[in-house]
Amino acid sequence: MVEPATRNPEARERETILAYRDRLVPRSEANFLRRLYIGFERLDPIWVGRHRDEGLPDLGVEPMLLGRQRFLGVVDREIFKHFGILPPVPDLRALRPRLVHAHFGRGGALALPIAQRLKIPLVVSFYGGDATKNRHYRRHLLPAIFKRRLAELQREAALFICVSNFIREKLIARGFPSEKVIVHRFGVNLDSPQDPSDAGPAGYVLFAGRFVEKKGIGYLIEAMRRLETEGRDLRLVLIGNGPLANELKRATAALKHVEFVDWVPNSELRRWMRGALALCVPSVQAADGDAEGLPTVVLEAMAAGTPVIGSRHAGIGEAVEHERTGFLVEAQDPEALAAPLRRLSDEPGLRRQLGENARGAAIEHFDAVKQSQRLEEQFLSIIAGRRDDRS
Repeated sequence: MVEPATRNPEARERETILAYRDRLVPRSEANFLRRLYIGFERLDPIWVGRHRDEGLPDLGVEPMLLGRQRFLGVVDREIFKHFGILPPVPDLRALRPRLVHAHFGRGGALALPIAQRLKIPLVVSFYGGDATKNRHYRRHLLPAIFKRRLAELQREAALFICVSNFIREKLIARGFPSEKVIVHRFGVNLDSPQDPSDAGPAGYVLFAGRFVEKKGIGYLIEAMRRLETEGRDLRLVLIGNGPLANELKRATAALKHVEFVDWVPNSELRRWMRGALALCVPSVQAADGDAEGLPTVVLEAMAAGTPVIGSRHAGIGEAVEHERTGFLVEAQDPEALAAPLRRLSDEPGLRRQLGENARGAAIEHFDAVKQSQRLEEQFLSIIAGRRDDRS
């Protein structure tokens, strides 16, 4: 498991909670999910899910996978998915968990039977598309698990956690009870201050994330094309991967200075950020309604002392303060993206000042340990309330 924060040896015995993620875990999620529990001192999260995914080594845990070995496990997991019947292996009751924390809306629907069978409270965290994608909430002839259990989930879950006010408003508009919906933002590690000798000159524009429609990468490519046409010698670095990778490589073929980098460890991503003129987050709402919650790379860049240029979309403006820690621009507007890149390129002192302000804001608002401790207090309050109800 992830090493917990150092605690007083005389502190009370730690209690178990279950952290449910159906796929453990996509690489794009591993770092922020790992940090959620980094400050816990009284609760021990045990990760539970149905499938392994490529980001599990980065999560740093050995999870409990539902179901027996081989073919019997396949059957167990399908029965659990469709009918909510807990597999005989592992014995979750023996862990004596006090709460289930499910990640993403669908994870909440899948974890609901666990909470019901074990008679413990369920908390569900929503991160973006799970609140905004229309297909999750639209009527279907054969509705998916999330849609089938949605009303029950809204009624029975103890709490819904959103990464931004934008996501909170979306959930309330979808019928979630407002008194159960709160905002709790991610935290990031603050142990990597900006080091100019490590980073070198800020000579490239950086994007980091999944190559999907909602990231708006095409608008950034067009902005870079305009800057290149003006004779500006700026390199574009795109870190990540995804279904649009080939399309983006074709779109950048005419650019002189562009580099694609596959997923990198978090420490290496921070080095890329420290060397960047800015991190660009040109997010948009996709055709299917998919939208950001609050991209973790925004907070990572701020912690690294790097200005962020982000679109006025979703929760980005809840972290980035215009012309103080970065720039906010209209979505789907390449010229709006190009304008602050011109300023930063022409005014090296501006980049330095915005970066210092950004790191200060990250220290004040997005410290991973402090945010994790606040999350633990939420859980402890819910657990205490359940005990009071039983007394």
